[in-house]
Amino acid sequence: MGLISSLHTINHIFNIFPSRVNQTAGQGFAETKVSQSPPPPPPGPKIPRFAYLVSGSKGDLDKLWRTLHALYHPRNHYVVHLDLESPAEERLELAARVEKHPIFAKYGNVYMNSKANMVTYRGPTMVSNTLHACAILLKRSKEWDWFINLSASDYPLVTQDGQSMS
Repeated sequence: MGLISSLHTINHIFNIFPSRVNQTAGQGFAETKVSQSPPPPPPGPKIPRFAYLVSGSKGDLDKLWRTLHALYHPRNHYVVHLDLESPAEERLELAARVEKHPIFAKYGNVYMNSKANMVTYRGPTMVSNTLHACAILLKRSKEWDWFINLSASDYPLVTQDGQSMS
């Protein structure tokens, strides 16, 4: 008993170990700790969201539409663009398809860049067109993590969910 009272006295003097006298009722006992609910598990990894620019030129309307459908996922955002070399009829047709598509209308995440920019692949116009698409996407939503610039010819081999494109 002398040792226990000495530890108790030393503990009060130096406050090294928590004293049971200072604990509130129920804390520190195994029964109380077992009855408490466990903490929630840590959140899993965040699934990334993508923002795409899918662009094309004269004669690329159907390829662009096919690529957009292959890439499409409701969590992502898309800007489609046919450049100034495309006839006005193709650009109007693309805008009508986007507007009338039931899934695109439901999620509201496919945007038409209605300003037909001249895009040359050896100059600053490509960068300008890409920045314009980013501005459109940022104005519409900031709910994306990565930006991907594709042409109408860039057909994916695997979907975002990892399923083969057949």
